[in-house]
Amino acid sequence: MSKKKILLLSVSAGAGHRRAAEALRMTAMEQADDVEVCHLDVMDFVTSAFRKVYTDFYLKLVNKAPTLWGYLYHASNAAQADSTIERLRRGIERLNAQSLLSAITAFTPDAIICTHFLPAELLSRLLRKNRLQCPVWVQVTDFDLHRMWVHEGMAGYFAANEEIASRMRNQGIAPDKIHVTGIPIMPVFVQPVERAVCAKEWQLDPGRTTFLLMGGGAGLGGLDIVAERLLSLSADFQLIVLTGNNAKALQALQHLASRFPHRLLAQGYTDQVERLMACADLVITKPGGLTTSECLAMGLPMIVNSPIPGQEERNADFLLEQGVALKAYDDASLAYRVHYLLTHPEKLADMRSKAHALGRPHAAAQVLNIVGLPMRNKANIMN
Repeated sequence: MSKKKILLLSVSAGAGHRRAAEALRMTAMEQADDVEVCHLDVMDFVTSAFRKVYTDFYLKLVNKAPTLWGYLYHASNAAQADSTIERLRRGIERLNAQSLLSAITAFTPDAIICTHFLPAELLSRLLRKNRLQCPVWVQVTDFDLHRMWVHEGMAGYFAANEEIASRMRNQGIAPDKIHVTGIPIMPVFVQPVERAVCAKEWQLDPGRTTFLLMGGGAGLGGLDIVAERLLSLSADFQLIVLTGNNAKALQALQHLASRFPHRLLAQGYTDQVERLMACADLVITKPGGLTTSECLAMGLPMIVNSPIPGQEERNADFLLEQGVALKAYDDASLAYRVHYLLTHPEKLADMRSKAHALGRPHAAAQVLNIVGLPMRNKANIMN
């Protein structure tokens, strides 16, 4: 019997879409038999000019002009599908993705899972014209549903929660095509790890309250300034700061650590984030769909820091409504919330309990099982 072939399509506009696809790929390789999985970034198949506009412009907007990005996010969500600007956008996208279609044909997948709306939109057109025969599934990667995720002809949709499923039904998606699975995360966030073991690896005190401050892959956000303000609070706690690829921030934090001995661990890029999370009682982070799903899977409450308008803002609203996060607007409000939780441990314990209940660590296995891959461990498709 030939292997089942699954094609994963993502877009490198931010890290979340790629990480969701990689989570599905790794889970398939670890837990399914007789499967061949291929993950393609759509941006590898477009012209350099299109890539620059689609990814570089997006990153500049969210980092330099978040208010403008928020306007565009909401305006595009409200735009009519048959408007002139929307038809022009779709035409440009089609012209810049011909090589992607050739790659799909060459791989001959049995099923395709899109973790970004762009490939879903492109393949919807091919399905309408009977130029594509295999089923196409869509994994939404935020606790929000933008109109651009919804397209005709999809085999099914995977929603982060019941509210997103309800919004999908309101947008005309058939109920039997909607599956509430959560957002796929890497298998390392599913495997149990012991706090004491991980703390020893990083020379941390496992019995001490510990906060994890995440700066993202680029280590943005004046992390040394934020860390100094937090460590100056009159409270006993440890602080872990991840700077990603920001070498300058890492150097500044290492210098700061000498002023706060045994209280600050500064770490650059690492593939051991789950082991650092195991040492923490709370994570301070931007509210991306993947990062927050990883936190919830590990039962970690959050302080969401300055979410950008659009999908991050919607993610933050969901987390606040569920009681698993607080929201900080600036350094002062962040320091206040950290101090509040340190002096109200019962609040932190309640947030942690709710995070455990809300987490969906087996989302990737559930998605793959629904798509048609037989999973070796059936426990991994249970919530």
